Amino acid sequence: MDIKLKRTPPDLKYLSHPWHFLSFGFGSGYSPWAPGTAGTVAAIPIFYLLSILSLWNYLLVVLVMMIVGFYVCGYTTRALGKHDDSAIVWDEFVGYLITMIAVPNSWQWILVGFFVFRFFDVIKPWPINVIDHRIGGGVGIMLDDVLAGFYGLAVMQGLLYYFGA
Repeated sequence: MDIKLKRTPPDLKYLSHPWHFLSFGFGSGYSPWAPGTAGTVAAIPIFYLLSILSLWNYLLVVLVMMIVGFYVCGYTTRALGKHDDSAIVWDEFVGYLITMIAVPNSWQWILVGFFVFRFFDVIKPWPINVIDHRIGGGVGIMLDDVLAGFYGLAVMQGLLYYFGA
């Protein structure tokens, strides 16, 4: 039994185009192992920078990133001719940032948020699994991670309430 642990990302020429550069998470999606995880790690500095904003400004930036994501992920999918190539990780950026709404900026909460988001992104509970299989293009790519982000947000807010943070 031959197990393939490494994947081959799209040609590097795509990184020279700004829409692909965004959809590939500034290149983080080119990780040969676990590109979704690499994309989520790459989203941590963005959370760190956005965490200084007011809640409303944070939400506005995340909303803009989500709307941009619908377009850029669809654009890259069409260019590659493949639905939801694993190198497309802009959706992980947005999903993680949704998970981290109103979460304190400390390494402990950043780490918990990382694992909570990755959990929901990987297991894809209902209705995420339905969306992942039935909706194509940039909308489908983004929506499953947006929903995983909202599941993560609910868990994080519950943890914050329980631990009094």
